[in-house]
Order: sequence, then C-alpha cells, then structure tokens
Amino acid sequence: MEMPEAYPMKGGDGLHSYAKNSYFHRGIIDVAKQFLNEVIAEKLDIGTVVSSKAFCIADLGCSVGPNTFAAVENIIEAVKSKYQSQGLNSKIPEFQVFFNDHVSNDFNLLFTSLPQDKKYYASGVPGSFYGRIFPEASLHFVHSSFSVQWLSGVPKEVKNKSSPAWNKGQIHYANSGDEVIRAYKAQYEKDMDQFLEARAHEIVVGGLMVLMFLFNPDGIHPSQSSANMMLDLIGSSLIDLVKEGKVDEEKVDSFNVPMYFMSPKELEAAVERNGCFSIERMENIPLLFLTGNTSPVAHKIAAHMRAGMEDMIKQQFGDDIVDELFDLYAKKVDKIFIPCALNSSIKGGNLFVMLKRKA
Repeated sequence: MEMPEAYPMKGGDGLHSYAKNSYFHRGIIDVAKQFLNEVIAEKLDIGTVVSSKAFCIADLGCSVGPNTFAAVENIIEAVKSKYQSQGLNSKIPEFQVFFNDHVSNDFNLLFTSLPQDKKYYASGVPGSFYGRIFPEASLHFVHSSFSVQWLSGVPKEVKNKSSPAWNKGQIHYANSGDEVIRAYKAQYEKDMDQFLEARAHEIVVGGLMVLMFLFNPDGIHPSQSSANMMLDLIGSSLIDLVKEGKVDEEKVDSFNVPMYFMSPKELEAAVERNGCFSIERMENIPLLFLTGNTSPVAHKIAAHMRAGMEDMIKQQFGDDIVDELFDLYAKKVDKIFIPCALNSSIKGGNLFVMLKRKA
C-alpha cells in the first residue's frame, strides 16, 4: 500500500485555527445526536458486542477538538442509556476512547484541551485510516465525521500533463472533463475499499460505525453539488489572482484538492463490495447556515474552509496570498454560493450513515 498523504486541519487555537472555526461541523454533530441515540437504542446488542469490561470507541480523523469531544460524549451517553433501559445500570462498562488522525495532526492541543470531567480513558492513535490502525476485533464503536471525503492522495492522472485527465485550470473535479471525474472516482473507490476492509478487521461482530460527510446527491452532475461548488469557488478565486499577476498559473494547474464527495449509491456500492457491513440508517442533514443575514455567514464559511485548507494553500502558493484569497472567496460565497443554495439550484447536504458489522 502506498503511503497516504496527510492534510491536517489548521492546528493551534489561533484566529484561523480549526478549533476556532469548526462550528458548522459541530452543528451537524449536534443534529445527528438524535439519530445516534435512536440507532444505538435499536441496534446495539449489548450481550454480543461487549464481552469485556471496557467499551472501546474510536474517532477517526479527530483533528484537535472540540468537536471530537462532543461526538464522543454523545456516543457514551447513548450507550449508557441503552444499558439503563435494560435495567443494567450496574453493568455499564468503562469507556476507552481512541483519538485517531495523521501523525502531523496537532495532538498536543487535542490532549491539552481534553474535558476535565471526561468519563473515559483517552489515547491517541496516529496514522492513516486507509490502513489498519487497531488490533483485530478490538473496537465496539467507530465514529468519523467530515473525514472520509479526504482521499489518501490526489489521483496521479490529474497531475500528469500527458494524461487525458490532466486537470489544467481547475483545482477539483466538479467542473472538469469526464476523464478527471473518473480519475477522482477511481481513487475514491480504492480508498473506500481499503477503509472498509480495515474496519472490518478492527470492529467486533455486531459493532457499529457512524460516518458523516458532505455528499453528492444521486443522479446529479458534480457541478450541481453544494459541496463541490464550495471548493470550486476557491479555484475561481485563485484564477482571479492569476489574472492579477499575483499567482503563477502553472502552480494552479498543478494544484488539486484531494476530496471526493460520494453519493449515497456510491457508498452503498462500496459497502456491498466489502460485504462485512449492513447499512442500518441513512439520513440527510441539510446545510445549517442558510438562514439569517448571509454576509456574516459567507465570512464564517470562508473561515471554516481556511481552517481546513490553509496549510495546503501555503505549501503550494506561499503565505502572501492567503488573506486575499479567502477575502475573495468570502465575496464569491456571498454573491454566488448562498443564493444558489437558497434557491435550490445546487443540491446536497450532510449524510449520516450507520453501519453494523455483520457476522
């Protein structure tokens, strides 16, 4: 297996950090709590899942907090409620939580900001989730929010000038040719197959896994997806800077964002190929920011995207353009993205999926 590339969120707790600009993700985690409670109440088989005194939870792509802590607390509360509903209050196990992300993640901030009143044992597990990172049948519950859309790397074809899939003038696949879209899709399928294969080894029979991610609705072109448009506007902003002579065009041509927003049917196909999981629940959580005064929202979206992409931008283009780039981006979000989202000319949202490990 090739070594995966790493794309950590902006570390630290500064103005542009992920810790200070991940409230949209937190909102989705809060909305998903109801689904989480219902599925754990209905689908968690305490007798077969927990044969030891510790209930083991892993959050894959945890970043730096605080969202990972909220997600973990939601899971633990739901599991405790399951025990209590069956009159097993005295049998509630201890909880072991594994926080996983790339080696370059800011684990220092993660662990210095752990809740002081946490009711679990915490461990860090560095490494890519596109391979094995836990022992066989060691996990009872896996959670991953807004991480599986990150590919293990940019498809090689889109960076090759002699390839039909060379993605000149674009930083993503949404408005590119069919060859580029196929290259991204092939990379996604390979990555998701590896992801599910690894989790099939690590999760006990009857164990549960929650995935949440921005998605591309079934049957529409990627350019009509809200998630893809948000990325495409970053490319558009870079092209504006090229026209002003502030960015080298060749650097844009060689820059590609390693994200793929799968559709529900694509996820279903991956689960079927793997054969080790059943889909127990799938829910669409709409975009949460399309209310109220849109201008501040546009700046919040820009800050959110910056927290996730600033390090990639700096690595490719240097430090000098970052502020101007995301100022341009905020204006495009305000004038283009939010009106399109409000009038439903683009589709999408966030997908909540619960999988169960089959025998």
